[in-house]
Amino acid sequence: MLMELSIRDFAIIDKIVIEFNGGLTVLSGETGAGKSIIIDALQLLAGGRGSVEYVRHGTKKAEIEGLFSIDDDLHPVFHIANHYGIDVQDKMVILNRTITANGKSICRVNGKLVTLAILKEFGKTLIDIHSQHETQSLMDPGNHLVLLDLFDAEQIKGSKEEFINLYLKLSNLKKRYKTLSENEQEMAHRLDLLSFQKKELEQANLTPNEDEQLEKEREQLANFERIHRGLQDAYNSLYGEQRGLEWLYNAQQALQMNRDVDNFIAEKADTLTNSYYLIEDLTAELRNYTETLEFDVNRLNEIEARLHEINRLKKKYGSNVNEMLDYLGKIEEEIEEITHRDSHLTKLANEIGELEADAYLEAKQLHDLRKKAAALLTTEIQSELQGLYLEKASFSVEFDVKKDSASEHGLKLHEDGFDYVQFLLSTNPGEPLKPIDKVASGGELSRIMLAMKKLFAKHQGVTSVIFDEVDTGVSGRVAQAIAEKIYQISTDSQVLCITHLPQVAAMADTHKLIHKKEENNRTITQINELNETTKVEELSRMITGTQLTDTAKQHAKELLDLAKNYKQVTT
Repeated sequence: MLMELSIRDFAIIDKIVIEFNGGLTVLSGETGAGKSIIIDALQLLAGGRGSVEYVRHGTKKAEIEGLFSIDDDLHPVFHIANHYGIDVQDKMVILNRTITANGKSICRVNGKLVTLAILKEFGKTLIDIHSQHETQSLMDPGNHLVLLDLFDAEQIKGSKEEFINLYLKLSNLKKRYKTLSENEQEMAHRLDLLSFQKKELEQANLTPNEDEQLEKEREQLANFERIHRGLQDAYNSLYGEQRGLEWLYNAQQALQMNRDVDNFIAEKADTLTNSYYLIEDLTAELRNYTETLEFDVNRLNEIEARLHEINRLKKKYGSNVNEMLDYLGKIEEEIEEITHRDSHLTKLANEIGELEADAYLEAKQLHDLRKKAAALLTTEIQSELQGLYLEKASFSVEFDVKKDSASEHGLKLHEDGFDYVQFLLSTNPGEPLKPIDKVASGGELSRIMLAMKKLFAKHQGVTSVIFDEVDTGVSGRVAQAIAEKIYQISTDSQVLCITHLPQVAAMADTHKLIHKKEENNRTITQINELNETTKVEELSRMITGTQLTDTAKQHAKELLDLAKNYKQVTT
């Protein structure tokens, strides 16, 4: 969940630090107090588009930082962090976004600089923002298949992974078939090019790791004098009169003569004697190796010429000799394929047919699982809509396919099977089912979105769900139903909600009041957490406006009591 949000020099906010708890947190305040600015800050933190307009006038930069605590060890954020080499300690993730006055955007995750695209990858697994005025992912038909699979992931995941593996293999085979079946003139040109490359590489007579070995030998020859002098100096320091070995011999003899009178001397005498023989062997090795060294200027020139040729080939065929040899092997395989193209095309066609049949069977099983999931989803959505006083609404999951006359089964496969899914809705009896985003009014859209979010929140695995005035345009019993639904969502995910509805505010586990004031001729935003007394005052204001009446206060207390009773019953 989002534990802390720090905002500095952002719009009318000079500096605030907001601590959050689990459950449902409500943010309320008068229009213009800065509630939406906090949502804007969270959107930027999740990778949204930035603007210099967000930088507070007279400052150099705006900075937003969010601290998230992740309890689920299987949360996708850990996989993303591992992929980008970002260390996550104590299951804490810190997102940081800075926008400078000259328009630069700087992003960090756990202190490491990242691109905006990477920040967005993290953000979409941690923050899910819903607004009355923006197109929701839940309403986008392009996301409906993914949502359906998430809804019954336990049953669908295995079959889907198996299909994806088959589909990728099938796609690769079709690419090979297409490349090999190009017209003869193109194939002839390709064969000429490959034959030339094969001949050039074969004439080079490359051997594995040759470039590395030659570079080592060149380094040795180029530094012959230095190497020879070093070896000679080391040898002369050890061997000869009054040199290292002679002094070691004298030392070990001195100890050996007294070993029988002292256990410590006996022990050290053996150690020194062993060391003496080791150094003696080492001295002989130094002498022998020095005698093998021979400076050959012609060999150095040969190496330089050979490396020059290898480096020329590297520009065409690979960064090292081993890569060039691998490329030569691929060339030989492709030449063989082109030379015997007809037999290879026949073989590929058979493999494609077999793999396509397997992929279709897996896609059919995936389709059947989705049909069962769709029936269950339809039942649950209907139940949720009834709880939101849309009892006459009808929901359905529409399945569609695309035809492919070239395939044996007549259906076009894509990376998720052959299904195309769209959620349909009718809000009034007798009206036909239509795409969900085209039939609902503002108030209905809020309720539909909440019903869907209630079912999908726990499956999507998002840490923090944020609602920005999604309850606009409703009142009365519908407002109460929305409040209850938002609270239900908060039992599976942390929910932050900006609202003007007293029914929703009464349901809050934590209620924060946002207000603005003037200080040093500048407008600043402040935020305070309300206690039981100030909650009643804020709810009264939300009910009646600025004037607080005894009736409004009584109504506020009743709303809080109702909310408390509801929570006790549902938990």
